[in-house]
Amino acid sequence: MKLIVIGGTGLIGSKVVKNLRELGHTDAVLAFFETSGRNLFAAEIESGVRHHVALSVVGTDRLSQSGYFRATIAQEKLIRDSGVPYTIVHSTQFFEFLGGIAQSGTEGDSVRLSPAFFQPISSDDVAAVVTDFAVGEPRNGIVEIAGPERVRLAAMVRRYLQATQDNRTVFEDANARYFGAQLQDDTLVPGPHARLGAVDFDAWFRQAQAAK
Repeated sequence: MKLIVIGGTGLIGSKVVKNLRELGHTDAVLAFFETSGRNLFAAEIESGVRHHVALSVVGTDRLSQSGYFRATIAQEKLIRDSGVPYTIVHSTQFFEFLGGIAQSGTEGDSVRLSPAFFQPISSDDVAAVVTDFAVGEPRNGIVEIAGPERVRLAAMVRRYLQATQDNRTVFEDANARYFGAQLQDDTLVPGPHARLGAVDFDAWFRQAQAAK
């Protein structure tokens, strides 16, 4: 089967491409872009694409205060209205971005973050799920994936900083913004039918350290 991976060189995209190749599938992104100079979905329809899989964010519709997520909401609408069969995978945040989240709330030696719930996931788990959906039938809807452990955002970042021997102090602040958005307790967590990854923080951190 030939598949197109938009963003195939990114954190998740590169892992998905690797998984698909190991399953014997072909990454057709180069041929796709060589034969199309039009809008992505117009090109997909003309090329006979049968399944568009998009990776997005759990809680996107609850994060419209953020310019980034307003753009994501608009992108998802384009997918739904495109006429191309699709699956939108809503994922919780990746463990790999904990450092960036810490930085976003840093002022001097302090990190102020929301105490909202958070369910981070390993990028390997995300890539495995996206691969499964890419070779499956279109859902024409949204599916959710998340990590196995639900914790408070501030508490998880504190745990990450301690593990990396970072001396910054994390403070819980209910008014702290998450990339420009105000969080409620459930903004960043999935609904009851989410598919859960297998890798928790401790396992992910061991893998990350071993890979260095």
